[in-house]
Amino acid sequence: MTGYRTLAAKGEAELVIQRSRFIGRGFPVESEAAALAILADIRKAHWDASHNCFAYRIGPDGGCARYSDDGEPGGTAGLPMMEVLKSRGLTDLLVVVTRYFGGILLGAGGLVRAYTQAVKEGLDHCETGIMRKGCELEVTTDYNDVGKLQYYFGQQGIVPVDSIYAENVKFILLVPVEKEDSLRKNLTETTCGKVKIEKLKETYFIDKE
Repeated sequence: MTGYRTLAAKGEAELVIQRSRFIGRGFPVESEAAALAILADIRKAHWDASHNCFAYRIGPDGGCARYSDDGEPGGTAGLPMMEVLKSRGLTDLLVVVTRYFGGILLGAGGLVRAYTQAVKEGLDHCETGIMRKGCELEVTTDYNDVGKLQYYFGQQGIVPVDSIYAENVKFILLVPVEKEDSLRKNLTETTCGKVKIEKLKETYFIDKE
């Protein structure tokens, strides 16, 4: 199935290394502007921190990417954080590691390890998923076939986005584009051709891992 890995929900983790406090956070973002807005909020909230280092990748192939050491020695924070994102195949996300200096110098190697560990642990506390291209379908049936459709949905692990009960019954489904044709065929067979299926729009959605 086509798609790319991203975050389904934000998360954070905190660790202490040689008395320095590191807070690693991950956020799902859809644009560079969104990433920068979150970063500005973190810098405001942690104005007294020694450093707020970050890295982000935007787009299906991570084509929009940027990172910063925020005052740490060059190459010891932002770049290692970016390498974690690449190694995990994640995009459309921002990671920020906030550091409160504890008085003990870690050295270049120690900083690389600390920021790498902080961003990994922060991501480990985030929910991940696959961003897929999908389509929203409106499935209309009469009340006689509702049970058949609900049974089929249950077998296939399909959870309707919405169910509307009026003169007829309408189910709103969100499915991957590559499954649309087979779904149409199966629903038509299940109801002996009585079901009506209309594509409302194409969209993207996160399939949680």
